[in-house]
Amino acid sequence: MPSTGGVKVGSSYDEARTRKVNAEAEIAELELATVHGTLVVAEDVVKAWEEVLAALKGKLMSIPTKAAPVVSAESEAGMCQDILEDLMNEALEELSNYDPSVNATETKGTTEASEDGTKDSKAASETKRKPVGRPRKKTRLTK
Repeated sequence: MPSTGGVKVGSSYDEARTRKVNAEAEIAELELATVHGTLVVAEDVVKAWEEVLAALKGKLMSIPTKAAPVVSAESEAGMCQDILEDLMNEALEELSNYDPSVNATETKGTTEASEDGTKDSKAASETKRKPVGRPRKKTRLTK
């Protein structure tokens, strides 16, 4: 008969130890599934959906601003509908390329995403230090 380390088989200690080993095995399986990418943390999913929905809201809210000047010049309902459909399709196409894993704050400043999705580390734009407006009047100091 195998040794139980002085613990009676079927005792509460034996049951607790079995539960502990089972729980540790379950945790290890969950960690492995996370590493393999077959399991995600619920908080990450919620955050990603919040970002997607915020981007959707922003795009949809911008449509009236874009559409108003164009539609106001049209007198035919069919043309107005075509303009609105084009703007909706444009917004939806932009959203189809939306990547929630790319944080919006990362694309501003010193990193820019190139066309293939990789990031290049370079300045967003160089500052031009030129004066704006009319030239200043030259004042003379009198003695």
